[in-house]
Amino acid sequence: MKLHTLTLGLLSASALAFAAHAESITIATVNNGDMVRMQKLTDDFTKANPDIQLNWVTLEENVLRERVTTDIATKGGQYDVMTIGTYEVPIWAKQNWLLPLDKLGADYDVKDIIPAIAGGLSVDGKLYAAPFYGESSFVMYRKDLMEKAGLKMPDAPTWDFIKQAADKMTDRANGVNGVCLRGKAGWGENMAFLTAMSNSFGARWFDENWKPQFDQPEWKKTLQFYVDLMKADGPEGASSNGFNENLALFQQGKCGMWIDATVAASFVSDPKASKVADKVGYALAPDNGLGKRGNWLWAWSLAIPAGTQKADAAEKFVSWATSKHYAELVASKEGWANVPPGTRSSLYANPEYQKAAPFAKMTLDSINAADPTHPTVKPVPYVGVQFVAIPEFQGLGTTVGQLFSAALAGQSSVDDALKQAQDAATAAMTEGGYIK
Repeated sequence: MKLHTLTLGLLSASALAFAAHAESITIATVNNGDMVRMQKLTDDFTKANPDIQLNWVTLEENVLRERVTTDIATKGGQYDVMTIGTYEVPIWAKQNWLLPLDKLGADYDVKDIIPAIAGGLSVDGKLYAAPFYGESSFVMYRKDLMEKAGLKMPDAPTWDFIKQAADKMTDRANGVNGVCLRGKAGWGENMAFLTAMSNSFGARWFDENWKPQFDQPEWKKTLQFYVDLMKADGPEGASSNGFNENLALFQQGKCGMWIDATVAASFVSDPKASKVADKVGYALAPDNGLGKRGNWLWAWSLAIPAGTQKADAAEKFVSWATSKHYAELVASKEGWANVPPGTRSSLYANPEYQKAAPFAKMTLDSINAADPTHPTVKPVPYVGVQFVAIPEFQGLGTTVGQLFSAALAGQSSVDDALKQAQDAATAAMTEGGYIK
């Protein structure tokens, strides 16, 4: 008994001594399902890296953005790894707030990252964040209602076809809306959809000299088409509907088509959650024959702030969490359908994933159709597909979103909304020193 106690004492002392030498890193992340799953699987990392301890700060999306932005801007040093989006990466990298990821390891295979996703996370050819999962947007539609309307959805539809199909599928007497689209105000809500849509109409937020473009005919065509389509074929109260509201409507069988995030595919095709799970088809986001589709590009990614004192340990963790090995780990525990999507070409070449996710090919094609470095038909001075990667966009995007949501609700005309958007954007660009 005494020997046993002594052995335990020696082990405890050894463990304490080891713990004293272990390096502790703090990871700030968003409280979505994929990130919560990652935390549960970190034993795999700590077994391979027993000298690194992980501390988690898990926050709701808006709170996360606020905390990490404040910390990095003030060089607070609270976090060693941050979960950030495609919007922040180019802005922060140019401010020298992020470390380039150039020590991810020999077996990491950076070239396997889908080029469109890597492009949105790189500045001057250097990767500044590693994607945890990525998405674009596409058309989800009811195959049975399309057939009933006597139409066949092309793999690459035009906006004119979407309008024609929506008109035929709308059946208000039976609670079916031809199309469901985002109307809720916000730079990441209705403006994510409308900015991506405007690219396919030839519109842009700013010209090469940062002059706002809401007074140009391309924006008038975009917003008028959207408002008219939603009034004729959209759900009641559409100006209050964002991703979650439209997801619920589609799952309940109340939408003929829904154009939104590719990650929604697993939800609408889940028989436990969706009444129409066995009736869903997928197509690329629409275009107007101008060479750009109305789809966006986004990735939740892991980045390392320049202020960290633990860069090597932080980069080891980032490498693990965004590796091919991690995808295989999730597949072994949760099945291939639950592997974080949209980041690696090898996942989409994997027959097991293709079998588990019937929407895989269309997701990859949608991601590849987006180009954050050339997002528009005409030249622009910014990067970003459904956003403009400048600090002012968060506030300005939400202001414009409120104006366009009011036009959808019938509280103002399309012309008035565009005039006010032009004035707001001109004021923001003047104040920011972009234009005189």
